Amino acid sequence: MDDNNRLTRYRESIDNIDAALVFMLAERFKITQAVGAYKAEHGLPPADPGREERQIERLRRLAAEAKLDPEFSEKFLRFIIDEVIRHHARMQQG
Repeated sequence: MDDNNRLTRYRESIDNIDAALVFMLAERFKITQAVGAYKAEHGLPPADPGREERQIERLRRLAAEAKLDPEFSEKFLRFIIDEVIRHHARMQQG
């Protein structure tokens, strides 16, 4: 296989992974929207710092096992958590 063909195959795989990530994030946000609605109905705060810290530690361990930089995984998860909290806070405001 020539180098150009190999590069094309790598890029196709990256495109497939990116698509899977988008769909996984969409599914995750559907579930967190339901959590936000539940919290709003029951007067629970939008953030749960204890759970967030446990999740970050869990993902840092998983990242290390997967040979992924734990700092990167924490930044990625923190970005997602912050977005979810923002949505939950907005839901509680009405």
